[in-house]
Amino acid sequence: MIWLIGAKGMLGTHVARLLTEKDLFWTGSGSEVDISNPAAVENFITSTETNYYLSSHKKFSNPKERKINWIINCAAYTAVDNAENDEEKARAVNTTGALNLARAARNHGAKLIHISTDYVFDGTSKVPYTEADKKNPTGVYGRTKSDGEDAICSSMSQYYILRTAWLYGFYGKNFVYTMTKLFNSKDEIRVVEDQFGTPTYCGDLASAILMIIEKSEKATSVFGKNSAPAYGIYHFTNEGQTSWLDFAKKIYAIGKKCGRVTKDCTITGCTTAEYGAKAPRPAYSVLSKEKIQKELRIKIPDWEQSLKEFMSDKRFEIQ
Repeated sequence: MIWLIGAKGMLGTHVARLLTEKDLFWTGSGSEVDISNPAAVENFITSTETNYYLSSHKKFSNPKERKINWIINCAAYTAVDNAENDEEKARAVNTTGALNLARAARNHGAKLIHISTDYVFDGTSKVPYTEADKKNPTGVYGRTKSDGEDAICSSMSQYYILRTAWLYGFYGKNFVYTMTKLFNSKDEIRVVEDQFGTPTYCGDLASAILMIIEKSEKATSVFGKNSAPAYGIYHFTNEGQTSWLDFAKKIYAIGKKCGRVTKDCTITGCTTAEYGAKAPRPAYSVLSKEKIQKELRIKIPDWEQSLKEFMSDKRFEIQ
């Protein structure tokens, strides 16, 4: 069975929908299980009861079906600016939580999929970062996520760490919803123009997560002919790159065409220094997807294509 952590968050909800659509055995948790507490993690894994909620309300015919063999960790402390003044809380989730899950997965023979971030890099590169590039986080959030990666790598071998960036999706607050709301309520807004990266639709990342599980399970089955995806660190975002300013302009243009934006708004650029955020951000955090594309044999959609489909979807609802 699959244990999905952060199941009610933006990415977790997208993953949960796919797990249900594929009729897989899964259980999800949010704040009900404190992953910074090793006893709470152990208690959940060893429990023989049907906790929280399951795909299709399935009933287990035998205890073996309750055994967790995959853990997907979508939980994270992502308040980048707040983390600067609350490192303890950020570290509890991003570092200690990752360590506890890795140890529990190792001890119970489960595989771990852990979501990480582009913030493990300092943003000084001029070309897309690869998985082999040296990490150098500049803020508390990035450091706690980087330390979480290290904790996993030193605690177990059967893991997949997926670094991603600039996430948006249907469930929860995100940049696309925020911009759309501002366009419909303001006459002019300012957006940072000197930070570059790649927007990532949660639905595309969720599909990649499920593909890792499916390919691994098929490879280990009696009829498996292909090798499972190699364990390790991978990068996943949509294809292409942009600035926050141009991302906002594209949201506005698409919103005007599909009716999500109903009034005129002027969008102007500002520098990171002028914006004045508390936490440092990488100026350039484009991630190379070559490794995961080869390993999973997938074609990743361009960020503009995924954004257009997202904003045209009937599930689009500003939160």
